[in-house]
Amino acid sequence: MSSFRFIHAADIHLDSPLIGLAGQEGSAANRIRAATRESFDALIELALNEEVDFLVIAGDLYDGDWRDFKTGLFFARQMGRLAEARIPVFLLHGNHDAQSQITRRLSLPGNVTTFPARRPETFRLDKLGVALHGQSYRQRDMPDNMSAAYPPPVAGMFNIGVLHTGLGGMAGHANYAPCTLTDLTGKGYDYWALGHVHQGAVLNETPHVVFPGNLQGRHIRETGPKGAVLVTVRGGEVRALSPLITDTVRWAFVPVSVSGCVQVVDCIDRIREALEKAVATLADGRLLACRIELTGRCEAHDGLLASSNMLLAEARAATLALGEEAAWVERVIVATTPAIDPEILRARNEALGDLQSMLTEAGNDPVFLDSLVTEIGDFLRKLPHELRAEPDDALLKAALAGDHLAVADIASRYLMARLTMGEE
Repeated sequence: MSSFRFIHAADIHLDSPLIGLAGQEGSAANRIRAATRESFDALIELALNEEVDFLVIAGDLYDGDWRDFKTGLFFARQMGRLAEARIPVFLLHGNHDAQSQITRRLSLPGNVTTFPARRPETFRLDKLGVALHGQSYRQRDMPDNMSAAYPPPVAGMFNIGVLHTGLGGMAGHANYAPCTLTDLTGKGYDYWALGHVHQGAVLNETPHVVFPGNLQGRHIRETGPKGAVLVTVRGGEVRALSPLITDTVRWAFVPVSVSGCVQVVDCIDRIREALEKAVATLADGRLLACRIELTGRCEAHDGLLASSNMLLAEARAATLALGEEAAWVERVIVATTPAIDPEILRARNEALGDLQSMLTEAGNDPVFLDSLVTEIGDFLRKLPHELRAEPDDALLKAALAGDHLAVADIASRYLMARLTMGEE
């Protein structure tokens, strides 16, 4: 067998709409909007610079149906660059870009081979001694073990299985095309090029079973470096797996302890310090998109709860002092605790104490709870699906879980904090 190298990529989600950017302006926000394209452009540059023998894309090239033809034209243009360098591309469609999901289509350059959706198919690169086996999704939800129908390995060739699968529901991903690691390792292939799970992982060696992760993190649950895998094969064996980092925006979670802070302005100073450190240590020269969580016991607790919009604006202003494209703050979460005991706080002011008692008793009032259920139900039905699917806010989580006592408790604490701030 000859020696060769190929890139294994997946979950590109071209032109994916990113949560949290509505109404945001400036070069940082524009950079985040363009991140999926820029990361794919970086992948193509690496393929050309490394002079790889072929590229495998294991599903979810697109995030869903195109809003217009610009998405398809961008991909075709990138494939044309590889065609000029005579680099073949083997493309498999997953749940986001399944046959039933994409209504607009464009002809692609001749170097692109797409795995069909009707049945598994094998494509050969005879000069390299490579056989690639795969099947695209017919529909978004694929409940069957697709790997079971994949053909046997081609004797005397390096066999690559290309599959988009949840592999049992890894990392909370939907378990599409479910299968087990044993199903894959027992197939007789030399390398499994998987997609769907956005966290890169090598699940097995000999044969290699690999998730490269997605090319570009798209939200706070996709933190850290993102990219693809460069695979080196010699003598029919995988000799090296090299990460190719392609993300142009790096997502990060930034915890900030504000223990002991008396005033909100003290907390803002700590936010600035934490952002400066995060950009220096986590961004690797990229734009850092981050979520800040304030923790600790402090006298500024009530002020923080009552100043959420101002905190976010201050945090974003702090990033501008680091450079226009150094960082962008998605959210600031207040998870602090008060320095003053709630009992002392209630006793401090008779009116506030009476209100606190009323709010506490409301949780035991069936009429109030019935009204709350109706109001919350109407609100939840109007929420976008992505906010209901993976909520981050404690109040929203409680509402979606139907824990109306918790909703009343969280809301009452926020109201008391606002009233306390007004008093001071």
